[in-house]
Amino acid sequence: MARHLLTVQAVQLRPDAPFTWSSGWLSPIYCDNRVTLAYPEVRSFIKNALTDVIRQQFAGVEVIAGVATAGIPQGALVADVLGLPYCYVRPEPKKHGMGKQIEGYLAEGQRVVVIEDLISTGGSSLKVVDALRQAGADVLGMAAIFTYGFALAEQNFQERSVPLICLSNYDVLISEARKLDYIPEEALTPLAAWRQNPGEWNR
Repeated sequence: MARHLLTVQAVQLRPDAPFTWSSGWLSPIYCDNRVTLAYPEVRSFIKNALTDVIRQQFAGVEVIAGVATAGIPQGALVADVLGLPYCYVRPEPKKHGMGKQIEGYLAEGQRVVVIEDLISTGGSSLKVVDALRQAGADVLGMAAIFTYGFALAEQNFQERSVPLICLSNYDVLISEARKLDYIPEEALTPLAAWRQNPGEWNR
């Protein structure tokens, strides 16, 4: 998975010219998994890998839920393979029309697996879990393409009792990037430093 993300440049690594996240954090890495949708081979790989994870880890799932917006297409693809109902969840209810936060049909008590593209702190992803639970769903867990592997995210998911399975993570990605000569060896030090303290890195 990490190799696919690097090959199609869904992930970019720039230790010398950091990106600025919406949180204000400076980061040597930027991940945009929407790019993978443009590559049928990679798109199918992700779809099949997520499907396999759900079959192996979340027996009894009845509904797939995508996280708006990047998790919407991946969730729909997975639901189609599994032959399951599908819905997607907005960050907050619409301020017009029916005022829905969950789009699609979801019956109370149905067992749901959430599909997400990227996990950073887990805050926005877990808001979706909260919305599903408030609607009466039984959330079995979440499957995602990539995680930065922050300790804060692991803590947040554990506190909410949400099992999380990701297809790849930061450590594996950096290892593959080095094997592919995507980054020079001297870049490993700043990349490791960012991973340890992303909020204060390079300030």
